[in-house]
Amino acid sequence: MSKRLARRERPAVAELVPRALREAREAKPLNDAETKLKAVRRGAENSFPTGDIDQMLKEIEQGYQA
Repeated sequence: MSKRLARRERPAVAELVPRALREAREAKPLNDAETKLKAVRRGAENSFPTGDIDQMLKEIEQGYQA
């Protein structure tokens, strides 16, 4: 919604949030399902280094405490 339209309609703030959420839900997705699946498949073809999740979480927590 543009500022000009908002000024003209002068909707209450409590009305703006639900309206914005509704418009976002109704908006067409940026990519179709096939495009998204292709991206996931391309990513799955790669082999990236990984680690033990418990060790990674421990190191993250240590970083927060430092």
